[in-house]
Order: sequence, then C-alpha cells, then structure tokens
Amino acid sequence: MGKKFAFIGSGSVVFTRNLVRDILTFPAFADCEIALMDINEENLELSRRAVEKIVNAGNYPATITATTDRAKALEGADGVLTTIQVGGMEAAIKDVAIPKEYGISINIGDTRGPSGIFRFLRTLPPMLEIVKDIEKYCPDAIFLNYTNPMAMLCRTIQEVSKITMTGLCHSVQGTAEMLARWIGAPMDEITFTCAGINHQAHYLEFKWNGKDAYPLIYKAVTENEDIYNEEQVRNEMFLHLGYYVTESSGHNSEYNAWFRKRPDLIEKYCTHGTGWNPGMDMMDRINQMRKEAEASGATYEDRRTREFNKWMEGPIELKRGNEYAAYIFNAIFGDNTMFEFNGNVRNFGLIDNLPEGCCVEVPVLASKKGLSPIHVGPLPPQLAILNNINASCEELAVEGALEGDPQKIYHACLYDPLTSAVCSMREVKEMVDRMFETQADWLPQFKHRN
Repeated sequence: MGKKFAFIGSGSVVFTRNLVRDILTFPAFADCEIALMDINEENLELSRRAVEKIVNAGNYPATITATTDRAKALEGADGVLTTIQVGGMEAAIKDVAIPKEYGISINIGDTRGPSGIFRFLRTLPPMLEIVKDIEKYCPDAIFLNYTNPMAMLCRTIQEVSKITMTGLCHSVQGTAEMLARWIGAPMDEITFTCAGINHQAHYLEFKWNGKDAYPLIYKAVTENEDIYNEEQVRNEMFLHLGYYVTESSGHNSEYNAWFRKRPDLIEKYCTHGTGWNPGMDMMDRINQMRKEAEASGATYEDRRTREFNKWMEGPIELKRGNEYAAYIFNAIFGDNTMFEFNGNVRNFGLIDNLPEGCCVEVPVLASKKGLSPIHVGPLPPQLAILNNINASCEELAVEGALEGDPQKIYHACLYDPLTSAVCSMREVKEMVDRMFETQADWLPQFKHRN
C-alpha cells in the first residue's frame, strides 16, 4: 500500500509543488497519496492543479486528494508538512509597520524580534490544533514544519507533544552551495558542519575534499568585489566573527545590532547588495508593491494567478531539488538510505553553551530508527554570545505564549538586539502594547491580558 503525505497549508503553491515533485522522485513513493489541505478553496484548487500536472508529467501512479477538512487530510498519513500563514498580508503589514514607527527597520520580519514574535503568537494556536489532530489521526507520522518563525514554533511543539517532528529551512544547503560557487568547488566535494539557531547557524567547518576551505572563502570575499557585494551583511559578519552564517544578508541584518540601527548603516550595508533580498525595509517593499499594483491595475492575487498560469503553461522540471523533506521521508520509511541534514530540535546535550532546552539547528541523522540529533559541543564564544541573546528572547516568547503572559512577550522584545539598539524601554513597552491591540483578534490566548 502506498504511503500518504498530508500538506497542511497547501495553498503555498510553490513550496507544495516543489516538495511533491521531490517526494515522487523516490521509487518508494511513486504510488503515494498526496493529500492537500487548505482553508482557502481557491488556493487549494491551484495547488491541486499544480500537483496534478506533476503527477501526469511524471506518469506516476500517485493519487491526489484535496480538501478543506484537516482531519480527512491527516487520517492515516505517514508524513505531514506544514506551510501555513495566519492573518495573511494584513497581519504581516502590522508586524512591520508599528515597529517602523519606532525606528526599527525590518527586512522580512518572520523569524524573531517584535515582528517575528507576534507572527509566532498568532500562528501558535492553529499550529497547536494541527498538532492535536496529528496526535489523533496519525500519531506515528513524521511531521516536518516549514512555517516561520521556525525556532519558536518547533520549540513549543516539541515541549507540548511527543510526535516525531523537526523544522526545516533551506538556508543551510543554499548557503553551502553559494560558498562552493564562490570558491569554484563542485558541491559533491564539499562537506560541512553547521550549527547554531535557525537563520543564525554558522559553518563550524567547511571543507573541500577534506581540506579547510575557509582560507579560499576569505580570499574570495576580500579580493572579489562582486562576491563581497553579493552578501554585504553576511560577509561583514564573516570577516569580524570568523565563521559564515546561514540565511541571507537581509534576514541577518535584523537579527543583530550592527546594521539597521541608523540610516547611514542601512544605506551602507542594507541597500546595495546584489544577492537575493539585499536588505530593503519590508514596509518600503510593501509600498513599492502597492504602487506597482496601482500602476498596472492588478492586485496581489491577480499577479499570483498570472504567475501560476505561466507556470502551468510552461515545461515542467521533474528533477529532484535540494529541500530536505523527501530525503528524510525516504530515509525513515522509504528505501531507508540514511540522510544527514540540519533540523530544528530542542537543545538537550547538543550545543554545550546555548540554553538547555532552547531550539537549536544542528545536524540530525534520519534513518529507519527515526530522527537522531547529533552532539556538536560548544560553539566558538563569539558565536555563542549572539545565539544566546536571540535564543533567550525566543525562550521568553515561548513561555509568554504558553502562559498567556504579555509581560514576558514585552521582555522578549525588550532584549531583541536590534530593538534594544534603537528604542528606549518605554518605547518598547508602548510598541508592544500597540501590537497587542492591533492584533487582538488573532491572539485569543491574551484576551484577558493586563
């Protein structure tokens, strides 16, 4: 009997079609059931059509079901993937617009800091409902989360539930491929050890054919202006901290106090990068998208539909990508080829100098035995300090979310590196109070807050 994979939030069409494509490339899953679930029927239909095209193009004997009933999608599933967004663009704008009024320039706002914390607070209640349904309808399933903020969600789920789960982010393998490209190395000759916290893990080792490749990376960054400009923030962090960080310059510029606290620094480091997402302020990006939409007479939904239709009309790529999910499923209940990846798990004896029990991103071995996190040891002290600040803020946010304690949420925002570099304590308190008020409809756990 074929395996069953449930996609919760399948309306995230690009993610869904890429993950489905990867799953179907494994012979053990060619006859699987792809169960798509989304609360938005229009998005659900788009994802169904996309998956149908992949199945037909590959001539796979897979079956497709699409439903708005989460229980039906999860019933008997072997693998579960989540890519949900709560509150849509309306809430996302509130995440970044209010902090901007207090001088906090946010590039993305989906991971940590005040914007990431409030995204977490409104995402957690529906995510915990999904977890309850997994416990009820497919308790032995492997649950892989792609929803941000990754660390806080995984940390909470792994505290309240015993289901087998981890969180995945493509920044680890994506950055490794970028570094290999910079030094002219084939990716299949690269090995690395990467550890820390989500979006702020570092390559503790990066080797080409077993030899330390960091001198080559240093040479590329310092002698090639195009390479330096591709990732200005991350390259500055590398030059000063000695290790390369995962995730883009735009993201990382908002996780520390060094790059976005003054207009001149934003201009110097966060405006002219040439890589993906060079660091534009999110509100500036939203306003630019609005102007473009007004000029073209097209809404965001119109543009999304046009892009989808263009993809549907074009040729289809069936080659397996580099996302981890399908490899993990294959290792555990496919052909059992063991697979090592970086996953988000709680820190129980994994990184010695980060808080016990916090969420860390470390090497994990997937096999027929399940998921086995690998002990890393201590981080270099300059990396541990940075990770500790952010991990401790995440711990406070998780406690505040589970307890419905707004004071802990305030304190989590108060110590955020960028927020504390820009705002006074009173300003942070006022900002957090306003964010609670404007997002009250999405925060039922705080309805009785003081």
